[in-house]
Amino acid sequence: MGEWITELGTFLLQTVVVVALIGIGIMIVMRAKEGADQSLTLRIDTLNDQRRYRRRRLKMAAIAPSQRKKLLKAFRRDDKTREKSTSKKSEDSPESRVWVLDFHGDIKASATEHFAEEISAIIEVAEANDEVVVRLESGGGLVHAYGLAAAQVDRLREAGLTTTVCIDKVAASGGYLMACSATHIKAAPFAVIGSIGVVAQVPNIHRLLKRHDIDVELLTAGKYKRTLTVLGENTDEGREKFIDDLENTHRLFKAHVAERRPEMDIERLATGEIWYGSEALACKLIDSVQTSEAYLVERMQKANVLHVALEPPQTISRKLGMAVSYGIEHAGTKALSVLEASRWYKQ
Repeated sequence: MGEWITELGTFLLQTVVVVALIGIGIMIVMRAKEGADQSLTLRIDTLNDQRRYRRRRLKMAAIAPSQRKKLLKAFRRDDKTREKSTSKKSEDSPESRVWVLDFHGDIKASATEHFAEEISAIIEVAEANDEVVVRLESGGGLVHAYGLAAAQVDRLREAGLTTTVCIDKVAASGGYLMACSATHIKAAPFAVIGSIGVVAQVPNIHRLLKRHDIDVELLTAGKYKRTLTVLGENTDEGREKFIDDLENTHRLFKAHVAERRPEMDIERLATGEIWYGSEALACKLIDSVQTSEAYLVERMQKANVLHVALEPPQTISRKLGMAVSYGIEHAGTKALSVLEASRWYKQ
């Protein structure tokens, strides 16, 4: 009996391994096929229509069922009136448009490539009276990556387009480097702004290696090809050069901000400190305190507001990956929420 159970267990284990290998093989083949066509899709959503649709749904839900038919007729009349008004406006003068872009930055500013393509598309069709709104969220990251991202916002300015950056949560360090290129910066009252500074951290395990009689040979051509290293012995000269490089990067950061926001006291504010939105207004780091949603609703009164995004194809593997990512993120958020709330639980 025991041998039979052992054999059954072995068979089941082998079956699971085979199924897993087949699944991995299928995923690899699917990924290869998907990689052959990774063209992006331009998605455009008219936010005015979305808001009108939601408003109507709420109105329908809030009245008695007997009155809904009458309200539907009123909606149809409103649509016809709007169509005639829009047609007349287009003949007299073109309706102003607000193009909305999103930038969610990680440490490498990975969204820059798509962001640049979205900006190129808008520049080609935008008119002189149009506005571009960038909903920006980033805590900064690599200098060269955010330098390139900031250059994309500069392209909008150079194209003569009014550009508004809206910060609801955070635009610090490299994020603020991007934001300061805008014509106007808006931030929510408690959005994190600033951090105009540069930081670098390099671990060094040279003493640990030396204790175990392990030598590391670092060969360079050029006096400052390497300044601080992880494995080798660091010198005072190398440290000084490394700090000089940081100071030079900081100087360039300050010059970039000062050129685009000359009303700021850059020497006082470029200390690496952060400010919340209401404080940042007093320091002239931003131009007004307002959330992106409130501003876009305000602009919908006079302009057609269009959200633009380049999206990759919704393939099976991408959907599966997004589902797994969402599950992990949800579980992590849930755990953090429980941990935070536990401080208020009675023992």
